[in-house]
Amino acid sequence: MSRYCEDCGKAGNACICQWIEKIDARTELWILQHPSEVSRPLGTARILTLSLPNARLWVGEDFSRHEEINSLLADPDRHAAVLYPDEQAVPLSRRAASNSLPLTTLILLDGTWKKAYKMWRLSANLQALPCVCLDDVPAGNYRIRKSPKQSGLSTVEAAFHALSQLEGESRRFLPLVTAFEKMIDYQISQMPPGLFERHYGKQP
Repeated sequence: MSRYCEDCGKAGNACICQWIEKIDARTELWILQHPSEVSRPLGTARILTLSLPNARLWVGEDFSRHEEINSLLADPDRHAAVLYPDEQAVPLSRRAASNSLPLTTLILLDGTWKKAYKMWRLSANLQALPCVCLDDVPAGNYRIRKSPKQSGLSTVEAAFHALSQLEGESRRFLPLVTAFEKMIDYQISQMPPGLFERHYGKQP
């Protein structure tokens, strides 16, 4: 018998499936995951692929010659953008409000800021796509994984805000955040007394 859940891939009591809710989204979500994220116990991309039927995940660093992705991008009916804070990135709230800028597919880079930057720089096919960014969103709640940016978001939080802005209905996507917070709460509950406070600040 495997120590890991066949669905979420997490070990034993850390299984997140009990908190997953299926959510139908009009926007297709692609998650490009850096190899270093695959085995992280606190990775959040799996919440998205379990919750969103139209979410897809690929692992790699340079996607320039990824045949499946390039074939999908060649579809003239697919209008894709990368969620990445490039200098030319258009705020999602502005894009969503413009009927002249349709967006059917949103691409997320799942990795640290440094790894995400490397993925974007290596992947020529991604650089050929427009970039979008989040605007006017609160700081993330990734309490046990530090980010070099104070406002840094986990992948699932970024997806929640992006889909909410694109589809104008944040309430429908709240189960994504709930599953994320339950996962974090469980991990904190398993820490020895005082460990969370020493490394991450006061206990929430």
